[in-house]
Order: sequence, then C-alpha cells, then structure tokens
Amino acid sequence: MERRVRVGKASNRQPITDNLPMDTLRIAAGALSAHKLRSFLTLLGVIIGVMTVIAVVSIISGLNSYIAEKVFTLSPDVYIVTRFGIITSREQFLEAIKRKIIDWHDYEAIRQSCTRCAAVGAQETSQLTVKNGSQKLNGVRVQGGTANIGEISNVDVEEGRFFSNTEDQHAAMVAVIGSDVKDQLFGKLDPLGRTIRIAGHPARVIGLLRKQGSVLGRSQDNQLYMPLSSYGKAFGTKRGLDLFIKASGGVPGLDKSLDQVRVLIRSRRKTGFRADDPFGVVSAEALQTLWKSISAAGFAVMIFISGISLVVGGIVITNIMLVSVVERTREIGIRRALGARKRNIQLQFLTEAILLSLGGGIAGVLLGVLISFGIAAAFPLPTRVTPTLVMAGLAVAVITGVAAGFFPAMRAANLPPVDALRAE
Repeated sequence: MERRVRVGKASNRQPITDNLPMDTLRIAAGALSAHKLRSFLTLLGVIIGVMTVIAVVSIISGLNSYIAEKVFTLSPDVYIVTRFGIITSREQFLEAIKRKIIDWHDYEAIRQSCTRCAAVGAQETSQLTVKNGSQKLNGVRVQGGTANIGEISNVDVEEGRFFSNTEDQHAAMVAVIGSDVKDQLFGKLDPLGRTIRIAGHPARVIGLLRKQGSVLGRSQDNQLYMPLSSYGKAFGTKRGLDLFIKASGGVPGLDKSLDQVRVLIRSRRKTGFRADDPFGVVSAEALQTLWKSISAAGFAVMIFISGISLVVGGIVITNIMLVSVVERTREIGIRRALGARKRNIQLQFLTEAILLSLGGGIAGVLLGVLISFGIAAAFPLPTRVTPTLVMAGLAVAVITGVAAGFFPAMRAANLPPVDALRAE
C-alpha cells in the first residue's frame, strides 16, 4: 500500500513512494517545478552546449555534401597536373613559384608518350573583359582549352555545342559562354551565332553552358570556353598550361597513370632522384582530403567549445542538486523513516538531475535546429539535420545529467535517517 506524508515546500506536497517509477518521476518533476527560475538558470549551460553541437554538426554535414556536389566536380578518374597544385602554406607557394611552367611541349610529350592516359587535355585561364556593343562584363573567367576539355571536365552545354578539334587546329575564334555572360551581354536575345569581343578580339558564340549558380558566394556562370590555339594566338600562354588527364582503367588505374606522368615530367625537367616533383597534382581525392582536414579542424574547435559549456552545465547541476539535498534533508529523513531504501532516494535525486539536463537537451536541440534552418535560409549553404543527430544531442544531455547527479544522489542516499529527521 502506498504511504503518504506531507513534507516541506521543497517537495511540492507530492506523495512519497518506495518503489513505483512513475511516482518517483512525479516527485522529481514536482521538486523541479517548485523552483522554476532556478531550474531554468541551471539549464543554460546544457542548452548552449547541446545547441552548439546540433548547429555545428548539421552545418558541417550539409557543407560536406554541398562541397562534394558543387565544388569538387572533377571526376574521380581525372587529375590535373599544374605548376602549383594544392597550396596550403606560404612556404609551399614560394617553392611552387620557382617551378618552370608547364608548356605546350610538355603537353605534347605526355599526350604522345603516356600509355596509361586515356585522354590528355590542356587549358589556360585568365580574367578578361567581354563586350557586346555597349554592354560589357568584367572579370570573366576565359578558359582556352583543347577540344577534349569539354569531355574530360564534364562541361555541360545546354544549347549549341562545344568547339571541335578542327576549330581548335585552325584557331577558330569561337566561344561557349556561361549564363551570366549571356544575361549581361544579350539579355533575352539568343546569343548563338552572335559575335562578342573578348579583350577586344571578336569571337562567335556557338554554345551556351547550363546554369550552375553560385558556390560559396562566387558565380560559376561568369565564364566562357574557347579553343586553346585561339586563346594563345590572341592572349599568349605566359601563365603556363594545366594538363587535364583521364587515367586508363578508371579510378584503379589513376595511380599508375600518375606515376607514368611523373616519370615523363621529371625526365624532361632533369629532376634529381631525391628532389621533389617539379609540378603539383590536383585530384578529386586530394581536394576532398584537404576539405575534410579543414572541416575536421573547425568541427573539433566547436565541439571543444560546446564541451566546455556542457561541463559548466554539469557542474551547475551538481551544485544545485547539492543545495537541494541540504534543503530537503528533513524530507529525506521522513522517507527513510517510512521505509524508503537508499536506492529509492538515490533514484529520486538522479531522476531530478536527468530531467534537468534532458529539459536543457530538448531546448538545445530545438534552438540548434532553428539556427540550422535559419542559416540555410539566409545563406546559400545547405544544412543537414538527421534523427540520429537529434538523438545524439539528447543522449549527450542525459549522460551529462547522470554524471552531474550521481554524487548528489549518493550523498542524499547516505544521509543517516536519525540525523536527517533532526534537521530543521
């Protein structure tokens, strides 16, 4: 039979039970509701910690998918041989700038000698002004390439066509333009067959690229392609070429293809056996590895910050629970006198700590999700909130509550009943 006794205000006049979990939960909830403001202030550390975890993980997860889809468009079996490669430090840049540029002769040597290369293309890029009559667009990414660059780089032509090998061989002044160039120079007019001027040189538009949108605030449509021979004739090739190489045998053959290209270039540069490669390499795998290292560093910093918030929140919960034990010493004595066991007292205070942290966890999850959705709505960056992430946030809150409430619960359970009944 359930035994009931009236206790002080701190218990909120709840029934005292010995073995019913729901009654224990009700007593714990009543004790917390008796001090609403104190309970809320106690939750702030947990709320901030869980909110940070949810927001950061959702943003980084969405950003990883966004980068993989929008930025790293290079096929996994294609790599780029370039003068610079991937530069991550000032020292690497200073070393790379000393290298000899990759020129047409290097391209021809690799194209003719590389047996493990399914296709070899070359490209050079400049930022130039493009005009049509009185309309002009500055900073257009003008890319002069071989005819197979379109296929190797997965260039998506929406209307018209890409330039042919014949047009490249005869240095035809033709261009395939992006949608920003089309919109700025032609408006609603059809640009196909019309003439534009690239840094003063006329070129006939033969194709329109599919709209790609912006990536990290930078438009991907402010560009055009033209034959490399035409580009070299009009602007020169002083910056050097980037070689786009498709490996024979797909992804499994990429390493062997790169090894063969490495040997060819090193022999042409007469590079010493122990010297570094006189070129850089960009591949889809290398780009993704670089991005993961960057995102992992940012993720670690933010998780560390949120971890500090959770630790502070746990300490606050422990402190409040210890105060609660002192305030309710007489209640604990009465329950022990009526037959409650140590584990019942321990479970009650541990439940209060878990309810506190779980309440903070729920609030933190909701705020984290709102922040995630707000960022996705305000910026061109997708976020990714999954049920697993939500459950992980709540689990972190519960673990914090268990850790924070264990010592106060043990202290309450170990109070001698006689001494507890004497307390005022």
